[in-house]
Amino acid sequence: MSAAGTHRDGPVVLGVSAHFHDSAAALLVGGRLVAASHEERYTRRKQDPALPRHAVLDCLRQAGLRITDVDCVAYYEDPVKKLHRQLWAGLPDFPDSSAPALFRLDADRPRRELRDLLGWEGRIEVVDHHLSHAASAYYYSGFDDSAVLTVDAVGEWATTTWGAGRGASLELYDQVEFPHSLGLLYSAVTGYLGFEVNEGEYKVMGLAPYGKPRFADRLRQLVTVADNGTFTLALEYFDFQNPAGMLGERFRDLIGVPPRVPESTIDEVHCDLARSIQLVTEEVMLRMVDRAHRDTGSSNLCMAGGVALNVVAVRRVVEEGPFAQVFVQPAAGDAGGSLGCAAVAHQRLTGERPAQGRQRSALLGSVTPPNEIAKVLGARPGTAFLDFRDDEPGLLAAVTDRLQTGKVIGWYHGREEFGPRALGSRSILADPRGEGTRDRINASVKMREGFRPFAPAVLAERASEHFKLDHASPFMLETCEVISPLALPAITHVDRSARVQTVDERNGRFYRLISTFADRTGCPLLLNTSFNLRGEPIVHTPVDALLCFLRSDIDCLVLDDFVIDREALPEAWVSWFKGTRPPRQDKVSDSVYTLL
Repeated sequence: MSAAGTHRDGPVVLGVSAHFHDSAAALLVGGRLVAASHEERYTRRKQDPALPRHAVLDCLRQAGLRITDVDCVAYYEDPVKKLHRQLWAGLPDFPDSSAPALFRLDADRPRRELRDLLGWEGRIEVVDHHLSHAASAYYYSGFDDSAVLTVDAVGEWATTTWGAGRGASLELYDQVEFPHSLGLLYSAVTGYLGFEVNEGEYKVMGLAPYGKPRFADRLRQLVTVADNGTFTLALEYFDFQNPAGMLGERFRDLIGVPPRVPESTIDEVHCDLARSIQLVTEEVMLRMVDRAHRDTGSSNLCMAGGVALNVVAVRRVVEEGPFAQVFVQPAAGDAGGSLGCAAVAHQRLTGERPAQGRQRSALLGSVTPPNEIAKVLGARPGTAFLDFRDDEPGLLAAVTDRLQTGKVIGWYHGREEFGPRALGSRSILADPRGEGTRDRINASVKMREGFRPFAPAVLAERASEHFKLDHASPFMLETCEVISPLALPAITHVDRSARVQTVDERNGRFYRLISTFADRTGCPLLLNTSFNLRGEPIVHTPVDALLCFLRSDIDCLVLDDFVIDREALPEAWVSWFKGTRPPRQDKVSDSVYTLL
């Protein structure tokens, strides 16, 4: 152990996930998670699969460390096992398609890049992909014992695993192997519906409530679930060597619907197919959850893997499943594997579980001090802004004034979030009571499909007044029914559901903003969506936030202690930057719009 590790009462462990999609880094010091970040935030390449060297260096910088202070680097999957599966499958052209095929066949690539790009010459702990997922949930849950379920597209060979955690011990005892995969089934239908695989699954979930499950019986023919919760796919319907079209003519004959062309009109039949695959996914998930409970007898369940980000399925697991408590890792996808492999490495080094306890916050990224933001604004002549340094009440009042008049706010404050959700640090905010707010933000701010819902951020102590929710939901990981006496059209989905974030005093200024808005309006919640445009990562730097502001129809930008109103911007800036906007959202047929 290095002097740095000894000095900090435990090892310094760097966790890395890379080379598939959404690469990330996480840093544990003495068993405590001190920083984590996505590579895409730095490179501005959505779901960047490259080795996360920028994220690594930033995590170390936040902790005041250098790479030479690290005791061990953990890698989130076994590249040799993964190579065996790729060779068996004919090396499907999955997301890291920019790299030559021979490069992607290189099982030594992670070690080589850790050495060449980061200068790392020390110990490397390789952790199986699904064990990384499992550890990212169990070791950060705070449970003394728990059943563990991981579900995604594919790791090395496993696509689903069952496990059990007790104290420092975490064991996976059964699995479903590729090509049988619930995640790939959902992704295959996502591609068939004309959305991007590994990105558009959220869209399918959002589209589903507009449809009827009239294809569910036919989709059930694609997956057979055994009594023990394992399952098989009807492989004759799939071509996993072609991720752009994993479902072929046989599937088309089964459902009688042609594949939707990307960016074309969304019709009712597409809504019905989305609803059907969502229902079938929920049914299979519940069967797997039941098996986890029978096997372990635990009252606790931990979940991770990309399918665990299906918030509608999680809602059913929480409400209908046999577990008293459910913990889903907020970064349940591959990025969260960096947290999990670091935790496993810590356990291997010390024999103890990480000292984390329950993960209470996802604010694990970097922060930009107000004085640095002032320099950024001062370096751009013509930028008129209001300075509220040392006057937080004045800032909150000014932002509330703008929210009350229907303005859309870009909100940038404090440490950034780790995971796919904006949780009040890199957020776009609005009054949830506005009739046209959702359509406006989808069309002119986010520039995305009009059917997609927005989430509410609500004061935790008043959540039960407005939502059918009896527990904290700080990470937006499940949906629930809207029961508010207030009309909340901007955050209420067509099925009267919402993906809720409960906000308490640990959220700092964001909590105080919502409290100020509640005192003024009687409405203790805000619309909260991620601060980015369609197809782009969440903003990382103040310059990213300023560019997003200029390229969209956001009315006001709040950069920590500074407020910039759109009408105060030089007209030349606004005209020029609007020419750099991303493409508009897909068209939605009039019959679907009647449901919006």
